[in-house]
Amino acid sequence: MLNVVVNGFWGLRGESVAAVAERWAGTLTGLGGIDGRTFDVWHEAGDGEPSDPVQEPSAPALAEYIERTNTGPDLDVAGYTASLWARNPAAAHVSLAIHAGSTSQYAVNSVSLAFRSREVDETAEVIRRAPEILRLLSEHWEFDTGQVYDRPLYRAVAERFDLENSDPRCGRAVFLSAGRAALAPDELPATYVRTAHGGLVIDLTRGGTQSPAVETVIEANTLLRAAGALEKLPVPFDRAAF
Repeated sequence: MLNVVVNGFWGLRGESVAAVAERWAGTLTGLGGIDGRTFDVWHEAGDGEPSDPVQEPSAPALAEYIERTNTGPDLDVAGYTASLWARNPAAAHVSLAIHAGSTSQYAVNSVSLAFRSREVDETAEVIRRAPEILRLLSEHWEFDTGQVYDRPLYRAVAERFDLENSDPRCGRAVFLSAGRAALAPDELPATYVRTAHGGLVIDLTRGGTQSPAVETVIEANTLLRAAGALEKLPVPFDRAAF
């Protein structure tokens, strides 16, 4: 069963609804360019059925959706949470969730794109391009760290290093912000792709051509941690990125 996630996290960064919507709209456009079949028709969060409202992937429409679904107090501190899903013919079910705009010194901002399917497997082109999707997300959301993982790999890394959900780590691929990238060793068995804003994607799949063993990923985490590239942001947060 396919269960692959691409995600990213960052610390406090106050943003307006309009700014968050611009990032989200750019993300949806970029995803469509990578795989138009998988990322075609997006629905608002609901029951995961075709009857859920279809969301227009434009910044004004997304801003209206974010405002409509975030009605609590102190949103400038708590941030904005929203999600979309797509399930198109012969493609994996995907969900894209955001929590952005928070200025809390104790709440993590995040973006997460999840692929799930009983019919589509990890040989699908869109899954092989997951490190490219990580780069795309990083450039639109300017996050601190991010990764590509499947559930068994996620559990293995979390247990080996005793990690909380939002702690920096390396999966099949890892994104490092500029400060972290400057510390990264260059001898990992991976391709290194520079991103906008000075970041770096270290891709252990080498462009989707390899499937790294758990031991390889554990060793990559060990080396990155020893170099200081996977240190936690200090809490309370005083910035968005390392």
